[in-house]
Amino acid sequence: MEYTVDEVMKYLEDEDVKFIRLAFRDAFGVQKNIAVMPGEMKKAFEEGIAINARRIAGFEDCPYAVLYLRPDPSAMTVLPWRPDSGRVLRMLCDVCTPEGETYASDCRKILKDAVERAKQAGVEFRFGSEMEFYLFEKDNDGNPTKIPYDEAGYMDIAPRDKCENVRREIALTIEQMGLTPERSHHERGPGQNEIDFHYGKPLKAADHMETFKMVVSTVADRHGLTADFSPMPLPGRPGNGYHINMYAVDRNGNDMIRQAAAGILEKIREMTVFLNPAEDSYERLGHSLAPDRVNWSGDGRSELMYIETFRGRTRAELRSPDASGNPYLVYALLIHAGLYGIEKQLNLPEMKTEEDLMLPRSRKEAAELAAASSFVKSIIPQGILRDYVSL
Repeated sequence: MEYTVDEVMKYLEDEDVKFIRLAFRDAFGVQKNIAVMPGEMKKAFEEGIAINARRIAGFEDCPYAVLYLRPDPSAMTVLPWRPDSGRVLRMLCDVCTPEGETYASDCRKILKDAVERAKQAGVEFRFGSEMEFYLFEKDNDGNPTKIPYDEAGYMDIAPRDKCENVRREIALTIEQMGLTPERSHHERGPGQNEIDFHYGKPLKAADHMETFKMVVSTVADRHGLTADFSPMPLPGRPGNGYHINMYAVDRNGNDMIRQAAAGILEKIREMTVFLNPAEDSYERLGHSLAPDRVNWSGDGRSELMYIETFRGRTRAELRSPDASGNPYLVYALLIHAGLYGIEKQLNLPEMKTEEDLMLPRSRKEAAELAAASSFVKSIIPQGILRDYVSL
């Protein structure tokens, strides 16, 4: 449900809300927040709540000493694991300048700008996700280990699948928070799981991914476990992918995803450092069905882009990203690359094998490609780009 400012203020009064977490993201998609009391929310909506800008990754060169968090009333959720008496809310915020403008390096703004450009071009994108994660045990002192919670395999069932109850609680919790999980199952690795989501508008889909990762980590901790979204948690075992499903249509409902996919394939090497920002992202690519070449097919094996038409509707599934990426930046780049393909009326290249271009084989190579890319520089602010290429 989406709320207005007046509805949020009334909810605070009627539902005995005691704390509101004002959440935002740094350049790498790491969620940050500050907590305020209900009495501060009028000020938050009208003026924003001040934060020290230059301590945030991607904001280090900010010309302002202080930026302001302004809550988005449509992005309010109740944290269901907190007590009903004295409720706690989480509100996603835009990061604003003292003049009230959204700051250029706010990741949410970067995605909003991409959506607006698509709207002006008469194209609507929608994204769905398939995100994988491991569940590991903790030691006697509560510290994370690399001991998988079970030894189950792909789509196994209980009792071999010990993660079943954790996945169920995650799905029920995110449903309470307004997300729509589509399906869940045990993945190929020991203690590895996957939960998939229906398609949504880009901003909402990115918001949901941030909420999802928070819920998974919280529910895992409540079960005495730790959740690991990193690309390669266990050497020699399947890595964690973040497969992104995409639709694109024009104003008349015509399917534009093939042209969009062609644009993404053309720009994919330049933006890979944002889809795969961790050092071990490149240990995953090319192993255990993760792609390492710039190719596509309709086979659904290990290609970079899987294109499928079902009941007259075509989708593209991008299989290289992992969950260490920032979904706001990832979706923004995919929209811009997709629009490039649509505007240039590109066709998908011929399906090849050995002649295919390779994805970057290291983070260093990916960073160099991004640093030299006029396409990336036209979308990603300098401060964020610097952090990604120099990390």
